[in-house]
Amino acid sequence: MQIKNNKYEAVIGLEVHAQLLTETKAFCGCSTKFGNAPNSNVCPVCLGHPGVLPVLNKKVVEFTVLMGLATNCTINKHSIFARKNYFYPDLPKGYQISQYEEPICENGFINIKTTDGMNKKIRIKRIHMEEDAGKSIHDQSEYTLVDVNRCGVPLIEIVTEPDINSPEEAYQYLTKIKQIVQYLGICDGNMEEGSLRCDANVSVRLKGEKKLGVKTEIKNMNSFRNVERALYYEIERQTDLMEYGEEIIQQTLLWNADLNEAFPMRSKEEAHDYRYFPDPDLLPVIVDEEWKNEIAARMPELPEARFNRFIEQYKLPEYDSEILTQSKELADYYEKVVKLTTDFKAASNWIMTDVLGFLNEKKIEVKQFPVTAENLGKLINLISNGTISSKIAKEVFQIMLETNDEPEKIVKEQNLVQISDEGEIIKIIYNVLEKNKNQIEEFLSGKDKVLGFFVGQVMKETKGKANPQLVNQLLKSELEKYRK
Repeated sequence: MQIKNNKYEAVIGLEVHAQLLTETKAFCGCSTKFGNAPNSNVCPVCLGHPGVLPVLNKKVVEFTVLMGLATNCTINKHSIFARKNYFYPDLPKGYQISQYEEPICENGFINIKTTDGMNKKIRIKRIHMEEDAGKSIHDQSEYTLVDVNRCGVPLIEIVTEPDINSPEEAYQYLTKIKQIVQYLGICDGNMEEGSLRCDANVSVRLKGEKKLGVKTEIKNMNSFRNVERALYYEIERQTDLMEYGEEIIQQTLLWNADLNEAFPMRSKEEAHDYRYFPDPDLLPVIVDEEWKNEIAARMPELPEARFNRFIEQYKLPEYDSEILTQSKELADYYEKVVKLTTDFKAASNWIMTDVLGFLNEKKIEVKQFPVTAENLGKLINLISNGTISSKIAKEVFQIMLETNDEPEKIVKEQNLVQISDEGEIIKIIYNVLEKNKNQIEEFLSGKDKVLGFFVGQVMKETKGKANPQLVNQLLKSELEKYRK
């Protein structure tokens, strides 16, 4: 999709909230488990009762530092928590514990691929720790209901500089951020459950202009595609206003995915509206070199490094490597498969077509896939060593999806072993040639494609079990005899 008026360019900054995969909340011992009964994961601390004191969860700091290191940020030795004051029905304390003037991570970046295949650096202004608010529920009764289970759940907020210039770049950036948090194991990236959320700040200006335009903020986007669609909508809206000389109002908009429109929610707040001040109940966070190095030592292999290694180690094309490393679980599955087979490209092909096809059809994750990596590796070996043909392997794979059985067992029970006995195949070829004299004449007259017909007939007679390479070889040899 293209922006209609190419006189203008968009300037986009993204704020991504990622819920951290800690077992307990940021400042108390309540569970962070999603889906529990409303208002059951709560205590006096996360409800903001008088006299209670928050205690920082150490894991929150470690996970945030990991993300900062993975995105090339400076990890500040000294950072502080602040109170962000505002009233919402689902914010019992009347303030949110966050970081403002002194965040824990600053001045990072990640690289994305633009639509023309070029690398582009997206600067990250800051990554800071904060707690989540609760949730207002509007569609279960005539009243607005409040579930405060999410209050105090630990988040990191990842804020970019205004370096993004198109909805496609925003999509690529978000995909990369999701990849990184999943590889680090600090967030599951589930947008439907709210564990990864994105707000977008958008302005439009004439191309070549240096001054930023009036920005709006878009909220309530529950998928990367909705972020892309919402950005297109808002860029077009602002462009039209500029073309007609109308004023762009700085405001917060809510995206309605069903109507494909954004609607005003409120005038856009500035930082001073929140009356930030240092939280008097929490000490500064000190991350010294020793602790930072200890955290860095736990850094797993990141998506970009794994992408490059797959190309080098397994000799895969860039396309294959990109698909296989799009999620840590899929990359892990591939590496388990190639522990059992040296046919690295065949393993890649099976995963990209058959495995991903099944996952997409059933809308499930790799961890729910019924065929183990070990069994898929064994199936590929059965093809490589000539025990079964590729066609028979597809049948075996379908049975494996239903039964979880090992491929060797299925091949034995179903009598699917490939016929590689020359004598047996020659008998079948004689029979096929005897029944198809006209096609022999066509072949001899130069119609080489007729060979495919004969191969098909032999495979039909053997119910797909004949070794296709051997069938081709023997057929050519027998047909050539008719020229003499």
